[in-house]
Amino acid sequence: MPKYIIEAMPASLSSEVVGLLEQTETATVGHWRHWGFVDRGIQGLLRRRVAGTAVTVQIPGADSTLLHHALGLLRPGDVLVVDRLGDDRHACWGGGVTVAAKAAGAKAGVVDGACTDIEEVEGSDFPLWCRGLAPITTRVYDLGGRMNVPVAIGGVVVNPGDAVLCDESGVLVMPPEEAEAEARAAIARQERGLAVQARCAKGEKLGDISGATAKVLAGLV
Repeated sequence: MPKYIIEAMPASLSSEVVGLLEQTETATVGHWRHWGFVDRGIQGLLRRRVAGTAVTVQIPGADSTLLHHALGLLRPGDVLVVDRLGDDRHACWGGGVTVAAKAAGAKAGVVDGACTDIEEVEGSDFPLWCRGLAPITTRVYDLGGRMNVPVAIGGVVVNPGDAVLCDESGVLVMPPEEAEAEARAAIARQERGLAVQARCAKGEKLGDISGATAKVLAGLV
């Protein structure tokens, strides 16, 4: 087996689909969808909503050799998704990786593990999701790795080319062929939700609007 496997870069999502996703809240999709949501321990260091095309990397333990190489292959609109193969001790992503990813035009990074250099990440204004911060970093040990293969991120299988939506509530991964329909359904639901909020602000009761109060009263008989 070769030490490194690098498959072809995936097809990019269309700008239309990305635009729809960036109007979509992950929590709205969570009203009906039960799969594709990464473990909630993976949270944003810079909290905003971004969407893009998954480019996947697997790197072991204390090594970040392939990650450094992958940064040179990124394209505008990509979200670099890093499978740490269970390592939670070594921070593979810091200030240098952030600057390189942003210079390549990447939309965000998602790391199933630790990151570091929070001040530099904030200073670069680059959206990054991870499992928290750590002071011990990876190094260029040349241990091997895989790029643009299916990976596991927070209990979710991520395929290269998947649609990745990241916001304040977490990270959602979807097959690209499902992204547009889910985004449009979410946007419509969000509009209905705003209308309900307006009614509540004017004095209507949420339980009356949702039907919850009628169910409770019926259950008391």
